[in-house]
Amino acid sequence: MVTRALGVSFADDSFTVQLSDGRSLTVPLNDFPKLATATPAQRQRFRIGPSGLGLHWPALDEDISVAALIRGVGDLTSKSRR
Repeated sequence: MVTRALGVSFADDSFTVQLSDGRSLTVPLNDFPKLATATPAQRQRFRIGPSGLGLHWPALDEDISVAALIRGVGDLTSKSRR
């Protein structure tokens, strides 16, 4: 069974994704610099993909995979490649 996002909520320094398997996953905003520097209003303008496998913030050009969140993978765009 594939775990999907059902909802997202925000605190001052983190966001929580409600998952289809009953878990909630809380992630520090600092793991995603675009979200960390966004305004609260910008953070609220997100979409859960039709499959529930991804989160998208159109105005921020930010896409986050649910599978990556579950694995503990943060933003990869600013990390050096090896």
